[in-house]
Amino acid sequence: METKVRNLSRRQKLQLRYYLQTIGTHNGTFHCDEALAVFLLRHTPDYREASLKRTRDLAILETCDIVVDVGAIYDVEKRRFDHHQRGFQEVFGYGFGTKLSSAGLIYKHFGKEVIAGELGLDIEDPSLTVLWLKLYKEFIEAIDAIDNGISQYPLEQQPRYRNRTDLSSRVSWLNPPWNCPADAEIVDVRHLRVDEHYSLITCQSLFSKASQLAGEEFLGRLRYYANAWLPARDFVRAGLTARYEMDPSGRIILFEQFIPWKEHLFELEEEYIASDALPLYVIYPDEFGGNWRVQAVPVAPESFESRKALPEKWRGLRDDQLSRVCGVEGCIFVHASGFIGGNKTKEGALGLARLAVVM
Repeated sequence: METKVRNLSRRQKLQLRYYLQTIGTHNGTFHCDEALAVFLLRHTPDYREASLKRTRDLAILETCDIVVDVGAIYDVEKRRFDHHQRGFQEVFGYGFGTKLSSAGLIYKHFGKEVIAGELGLDIEDPSLTVLWLKLYKEFIEAIDAIDNGISQYPLEQQPRYRNRTDLSSRVSWLNPPWNCPADAEIVDVRHLRVDEHYSLITCQSLFSKASQLAGEEFLGRLRYYANAWLPARDFVRAGLTARYEMDPSGRIILFEQFIPWKEHLFELEEEYIASDALPLYVIYPDEFGGNWRVQAVPVAPESFESRKALPEKWRGLRDDQLSRVCGVEGCIFVHASGFIGGNKTKEGALGLARLAVVM
């Protein structure tokens, strides 16, 4: 065997090394965190072709090249990534304080590599870090919190409804029911069964289905943020730069097309604007109606409170009545809360915003 390996080409040796790599995790009931962790590892160059061992036998785990969610060890050098051991309090950092699960641990150390490979980015590309942090905030952190039993709200506050449609719940539903027979072959291993036509077919293991479900959702979210969310950042930056062309106050931003602007605006404001000159209103075209919107900037990306809502005497009015009250032609509406209004033209929307700045 040793002689045969020596005679292999460099590429063949590299491929052989990949095929010989083994990922270890626990057997039994599976969860979203290790299902996603395994998927992410299999989207890195080192573990792309790795086999998987699901076991709690420490002697078998010792033979694995990397181990996730089992073993009571977190040691990057040894490639051991468990979070269940006493004293473990690792967090992602960068302002995130949620205790990591195995998904967060693997994403923290391998996430940039996964993203770079999927999108064809250089590992030093600045947009890589933006996407890496965005995916943790919007996707991975909730998986970490759920696996570690961290509630979104105070425990004394009763939820108004139950939600069992999140990714962690959907992965959990793939486990065999308690009253159905389930052996390791069905849960852990690709297996054969006879279909209704008495043909022998290969079935994916339940854990593989769970890993694929979690991973495909991760990749779908990554593609959206890379191809739709991130490109909007340049438009927001341009709008911030040109805001004094809209109005001498610098309090109005104009976008010539609809874009997801809120989160980018709040992040970029820290780079471009002093706190006493923050934008108050954003102008943009309606997505479908061919009209224009003037929207008050909220105090925070997910807040319903505005920095400065549209004037109270405009609120709840529509069409000609609104135009008579504000003195701007082409008005369509102003919401009862004053957070948004509409006009038939860009000039009309700008007129509303300019009046609102000084009122």
